[in-house]
Parts: sequence; C-alpha cells; structure tokens
Amino acid sequence: MRPAHIALAALVAAVWGVNFVVIEIGLDHFPPLLFSALRFLVAALPAVFLVGRPKVAWKWIIAVGLALGVAKFGLLFLGMDLGAPAGLSSLVLQVQAVFTALLAFAVLGERPARRAVLGMAVALAGIGVAAVDEGTSGPVTGFVLVIAAAAAWGVSNVCTRRAAPPDALNWMVWVSTVPVLPLLGLSLLVEGPERDLAALRALDWTGVGVIVYVAWVATVFGFGAWGWLLRRHPASSVAPFSLLVPVFGMSSAALFLGESVSPLRWVAAALLVGGVALTSLAARKPAPPEPDPKPLVRRAPVPVSSVAPPVAPSAAQPMAQPMASSAAQPATPCAVSPAAQPLVPPLAPPREERPV
Repeated sequence: MRPAHIALAALVAAVWGVNFVVIEIGLDHFPPLLFSALRFLVAALPAVFLVGRPKVAWKWIIAVGLALGVAKFGLLFLGMDLGAPAGLSSLVLQVQAVFTALLAFAVLGERPARRAVLGMAVALAGIGVAAVDEGTSGPVTGFVLVIAAAAAWGVSNVCTRRAAPPDALNWMVWVSTVPVLPLLGLSLLVEGPERDLAALRALDWTGVGVIVYVAWVATVFGFGAWGWLLRRHPASSVAPFSLLVPVFGMSSAALFLGESVSPLRWVAAALLVGGVALTSLAARKPAPPEPDPKPLVRRAPVPVSSVAPPVAPSAAQPMAQPMASSAAQPATPCAVSPAAQPLVPPLAPPREERPV
C-alpha cells in the first residue's frame, strides 16, 4: 500500500475509534435500534439526491446494507446498550479482521503473505492481552452481540470487495438507504413506539451532534474511504488496519469517559500497532504458476510439402523435390517421441529422374 493509503486507513481507524465514545453518549439519548436507524437516515438524506444513481448492482447494495447497517450496527448498539463498555467493544469488534480474512480466502481466493499472517497473529495476541486486562465485567450477552457484529462486518467487507464500487461515496450513500426501514421496524417491535417518541421529543443539541458525527463522519466518510481502499487492495491487506480502532477507542474512552488505561493495556496497544505494521508492509507475492502436467517436447519442423495438398506431376515437380529433401534433414539432431511426430503421412522418396 502507498503511504497516502496507509495514512487514510489510519485516519479511518481513528474516526471509528472515537465513534465508540460518541455511541456511548448517544445511547443516553436514544434507544439503540432507533439510534442506528437515525444514523443511516441522516447519512442517506439529502445526499442520495446529490450522488446520482447507484453504480453497482442492487443485490450488492442490499447485501451490504443488511450486513453492515442492520446486522453489524444493530447488534453493536444493542450490545453496548446492554452494558458492553466502549473500550471493550472497540477491542472485541476487531475480531472482524479474522472473519474477513477467512471469508476472503474462502470466497475470493485471496491468500495473505506469510508476514501478513504473522502480523495478524501478533495483533490478535494484543487483543487477547487487552481482553484479559479488561476482564468480563460486562454482561455476557452484550459481549456475544459484539462478536456477532464483528462477523457481520466481515461479511460486509467481502461483499464490498466483490461489488467493487467505482464511486465509494455514491456506494456508501446508497447502502445507507437500505437499513433505515428495517431498523425502524425492529425498533417499533422491540423498543416500542412510546420509547422512540419520548427520545425524539427530548432531542437536544448533544443528540443532534451525536447523530451528525455517527452519520456523516463515521458512516459516509469512514465507510466511503474504507470501501475505496477495499476496491484497490485485497481485503486481507485492508482489514488489519481496523485493529488500530481499539487503540483510538481506548484512548478516547479514557480521555472523555474516564475509563482507565492500565500498563497492560498499553502493551496490548503496542502489539496491535506492531501487528498492523507487519501486515501492511508485507509484500504480497504472486502465486507461482502451476506446472504444465504434460512434458515440454521439442517438435521437429514440419516439412512444407507435407502439409501442402497433393499436386499432380507436372513441370513444377522437380522444383519441389529439393525443398522436400532438405526439409527432411534437420540441422541439429533432436530425439522426438512418437507422440510428438506430425500427424501427416510420411513423404515418399524422391523420384529418380530418367533421361528423356
């Protein structure tokens, strides 16, 4: 990856890391499913009228809209609403890199280089260290929902790679139109219309700012840039950059929410950064070509007269005889297997000239 692309991937990771703090604040103002629906509603409107018609098939827009908008963010918001801390959620969600790599290998046939695999192992070790430090203070249900959200994110990454949208902004805006109605319907069924109306009536400037950040900064810019990177690089090369998200997530949670950052967690962050560096700097070597199952056999030159149609004896016949006799004697001897012989009848011996 180019340095500018690496910087863009790191910026997206920072935006998404701070987004967990913003989500934590937003959950104090909105029910989780309604919050997620408003996020995509604001991301889609009015931008959908400005970006033009969709430039990829609707099947991919719907697939990513359901996987990313309904499944990933719906499950994440529910998990955090059930008590999963912002720092732990930003950490656990990065298991999506493993889901993405596995799905990219199974569906797209992408093989990461050995150094990239080592980098992912180091980064996942950092996640394990941070998970041990964090402990299981939150409810188990919230933890499981965040894991499920990570799997949905992996599906979204692979679908985006397969769709290969030519315009990332156009792509993300149209994807944002898909989850609005499903999330609103789920909110009415699960959270109830009374709770939704109460949240909308109590809307203040903090709630507006939260919606603007998660909609335009984290969604439109973040996933638009992410999709742009996935279109130009293999999913297994882009996805590990998301492992930087918990570094920014834990730091911003400590700064704005007062969550403590222990020395062990900083060790985990160092492992994450080191793992991402190994992965991003790993050169992807092309796969060697498969050997030809048939042995390469040098073929003897085919005489010109052997492929020409038979010619009746005429005055031109003596002119063809020297050519045939010279072609029948190759300049260098070469052993040729019977299977490699030309599939033409053998030449007749040259006719003897008789005096007239």
